[in-house]
Amino acid sequence: MASWSFMAVIFFHLLPLPAMALQDAFVGVNIGTALTDMPNPTQVVTLLKAQQIRHVRLYDADPAMLTALAGTGIRVTVSVPNQQLLAIGQSNATAANWVARNILTHVPATNITAISVGSEVLTTIPNAAPVLVSALQYIHAALIAARLDSHIKVSTAHSSSIILDSFPPSQAFFNRTWDPVMIPLLKFLQSTGSYLMLNVYPYYDYMQSHDAIPLDYALFRPLPPNKEAVDSNTLLHYTNVFDAVVDAAYFAMSYLNFTNVPIVVTESGWPSKGDSNDPDVTLDNANTYNSNLIKHVLNNTGTPKHPGVAVSTFIYELYNEDSRTGAVSEKNWGLFDATGRPIYVLHLTGSGTMLANDTTNQTYCVAKEGVDRKMLQAALDWACGPGKVDCSGMVQGAGCYEPDTVVAHASYAFDAYYHKMVMAEGTCDFKGVATITTTDPSHGSCIFPGSNGSNGTFINGTSLAPSSDSTSSGSSFPFHASNSISCMPIFVVLFLSVVYL
Repeated sequence: MASWSFMAVIFFHLLPLPAMALQDAFVGVNIGTALTDMPNPTQVVTLLKAQQIRHVRLYDADPAMLTALAGTGIRVTVSVPNQQLLAIGQSNATAANWVARNILTHVPATNITAISVGSEVLTTIPNAAPVLVSALQYIHAALIAARLDSHIKVSTAHSSSIILDSFPPSQAFFNRTWDPVMIPLLKFLQSTGSYLMLNVYPYYDYMQSHDAIPLDYALFRPLPPNKEAVDSNTLLHYTNVFDAVVDAAYFAMSYLNFTNVPIVVTESGWPSKGDSNDPDVTLDNANTYNSNLIKHVLNNTGTPKHPGVAVSTFIYELYNEDSRTGAVSEKNWGLFDATGRPIYVLHLTGSGTMLANDTTNQTYCVAKEGVDRKMLQAALDWACGPGKVDCSGMVQGAGCYEPDTVVAHASYAFDAYYHKMVMAEGTCDFKGVATITTTDPSHGSCIFPGSNGSNGTFINGTSLAPSSDSTSSGSSFPFHASNSISCMPIFVVLFLSVVYL
């Protein structure tokens, strides 16, 4: 039987965090840029707004991205890249210059709320570890001088691999090699009201366990009570790897006598495509993990150690990064491809309004009956041309060729565009010739884009479908008499559209 002193310590460790941590959790996304066709900052922000993503984490402080985020209210975590850490950690003046150049020029228009000083420094560039805390302190001092310290938190993102003996969580501790860094770092986080940034990847825990960890346990799938993992010291039940890792970090901090530093998970996700030796890297598993993660975070259940305490989390990541080196799985963590199309449709019913590529509240965009045929044809040409809709489904012999009418073809193109733009306001108008309906217009072998769960979003190009109140640079759409859809690009004179942001 455990000694009374040990049980007393465990009881102390289970006490809740202060009220500062008891707030609603959020889900954000990381924005990597290793894409061969990286969308420009305006396109990225349009996607974020269309998907109602209100928190983002950048791996640098790109001025164009920060400028595009201005006025949106989106809460932004920026980063000091690892290659700049040594210089900043050794010079207060260099840190002050970095803040002046990357923060002061963008606030308050851009809502910067946190700075991550480096990423996984202890495990990727250990030679910089001796100056890590100094770098945080110098950045914070510059924020104090600018009177921004109460609004912008300073921390650094860690790999969960710095936690040893992580199960049961109550026995976890940080790698003692890093005590000279972790103790002053935690003192800094505690004194400034900041939080521990932690990257949590159940995918890697599962892969490295060699089947010791059940796949369902890694994916947040329901487990029967007799399959739940139980911490023998605390008798807490764990139903998923994510909670166990987060609690291991809480216990590791508490054994260094820090019990009031909250945790924000700065990276978590699951890849959707891998090599033949990655059988559990599938679209379904990626969808399952991220859908369950989002619902788990947003329901504010917290963890077994700290129930009800928010564990806000940033999903890794917004886009698939095809330019990354390494295995196929390293390139396929994104929720969207470079054009803004969802890699898979998340299952988020009942979890709020974030990430609009869910399939709930389905509506469709179709051509109005009885409208001017020339205007309808011109709108169809626009959708299949500058609107960048895939109209191949309407060529002769394809599923949606019949009936070969302008109304039928325009309805398909309008609906494809409407769902590509995530049903955003003003994207089903087309100068008054389109209308929204809740009736699925699919027929026979012709399945409309909005009915198959492939809701798209912003694609590379800032044109929106001209609406009734758009300012025209010409008198009308150009008119093409033919009803058939050409496979060649259709060149038209564009109306100057009002971009919905």
